[in-house]
Amino acid sequence: MGDLKTGETLSLAPFRPKALYLSSYGAGNMHLRESALDLIGKTDLNAVVIDVKSDRGMIAYRTDIPLAAEIGAQKGITIKHIRRLIDDLHKKGIYAIARIVVFKDNLLALARPDWAVRTASGAIWRDREGIGWTDPFARQVWDYNIDIAVEAARDGFDEIQFDYVRFPDAKGLVFSEPNTEKNRIAAISGFLAAARKRLVPYNVFLSADIFGYVIWNRNDTGIGQRLNDLAQQVDYISPMLYPSGFQYGIPGYPDPVRHPRQIVYLSLRKAEERTGLPAVRFRPWLQAFRDYAFGGQPFGSEEIAAQIDAAQSIGADGWMLWNPRNVYTAAGLPPKPGMEMNSHGGAPGNLGRIGTGTCSRNIAEDAPRLGR
Repeated sequence: MGDLKTGETLSLAPFRPKALYLSSYGAGNMHLRESALDLIGKTDLNAVVIDVKSDRGMIAYRTDIPLAAEIGAQKGITIKHIRRLIDDLHKKGIYAIARIVVFKDNLLALARPDWAVRTASGAIWRDREGIGWTDPFARQVWDYNIDIAVEAARDGFDEIQFDYVRFPDAKGLVFSEPNTEKNRIAAISGFLAAARKRLVPYNVFLSADIFGYVIWNRNDTGIGQRLNDLAQQVDYISPMLYPSGFQYGIPGYPDPVRHPRQIVYLSLRKAEERTGLPAVRFRPWLQAFRDYAFGGQPFGSEEIAAQIDAAQSIGADGWMLWNPRNVYTAAGLPPKPGMEMNSHGGAPGNLGRIGTGTCSRNIAEDAPRLGR
């Protein structure tokens, strides 16, 4: 494309990502990847979120970052040709989001204990999954994760999405700086600001995943995530608005899984009110997995459609479906224009079911402690 002439304007069609999550295994397995692309081709989906660095610190494809090889983060390669994969997605008109788990990093914590979160006794602290975390104050940890983000941008991803960009929520932990709210907020916002500065030359969008209750809480929820501070550093905030994650409900809705539309809609409206930002600055994660906190009900066509309707009604910048097992169907998803859905909510001749290995982002573990 040539340069615009003086006075010439260029019209850009609005694009709002409607994504499903694929683990590094799901993205790397040809059968599972093609099943996902088939589902995207038959529904309103137009984007994928792919694990680049997982919850356990593994990087999905070959990297030139020496530290990754040193700590063992290259032992689980699942995507052989990342640029070829991204090119294929772009040819199909699919927006590619790189998910990078930041401070939850067992490999880096064990390899560099001086950068790890510790207990009061000096041992490396591990969460309920037995995974070590890195210290959000450690600039070396910042640099490593931003290096991964820059490489993902160079490889062609359209957006960098940081997850677990927070402090662990356990009590009595030891960091390299005092664990005060002011310091926590400065560390998380500082990391995002540093990432934005490094990523500017690559013309990618930047987003951050946050807990749903961060929208409702005035403090940093004890993890360094304060809504207004985060909003200043990223293009999009992606709150995890899974009804099952709202252990204590929200005002007027103590039983959130029975009101998925209200949970999503009212949370996004609260985010608008608190930040003064338009709804288009928010893109929520929606629940596409069975409830774990309020009786175990399935989240099927009605629940998924209700959440999508809420996000679209308020004008959010699209939405993303999360299922840790990567199991999705067309149920609850609008069809591509011109395509009819069968009576079961699927496209004719194909229910679009995808099933992959699990991912350790365990919402059931994290949500209950963050409901204050």
